[in-house]
Amino acid sequence: MTRCDRTRELRWVGAADPLVRPLLDELAREYETRYGPNDEMGNTDPADFEPPDGGLVLLLEDEGAVAGGGFRRIDESTAEVKRVWTHSAHRRRGHARTVLVELERAAADAGYRMIRLTTGPRQPEAVGLYLSTGYEPKYDMTTDPATLPYLTFEKVLEFR
Repeated sequence: MTRCDRTRELRWVGAADPLVRPLLDELAREYETRYGPNDEMGNTDPADFEPPDGGLVLLLEDEGAVAGGGFRRIDESTAEVKRVWTHSAHRRRGHARTVLVELERAAADAGYRMIRLTTGPRQPEAVGLYLSTGYEPKYDMTTDPATLPYLTFEKVLEFR
């Protein structure tokens, strides 16, 4: 499915689509900058993001990927959002929010009732996004995030 809005386009793609690689490469570099050497990018199978249990969406501007993200199955009623990302040259424009809303819509359409996601303690902008879009933290918000290995959030999906 493709949905257009002027020069911006949300495009559902496979994990092997060449448009995905630049975003994932930059994401891997940012994880390493924030957390040091790690295997975060290698802990998921790209096949997890294929229909019918998952999906991967890119936000394109002038045919180039500026943001993206995916979801995959945890269980029959719960999906996990992974890799919500905006290219560093395109941040602070609402792109991650656009991607997240699209992922939620698609997960609900796929029959999931709940979305779960995690982010790292050194990603306050991600925490802000998730809190501002109705995700409930599943950790003690009074705890210093730097003392936690990851921060988990959940959101009940609304069916349309």
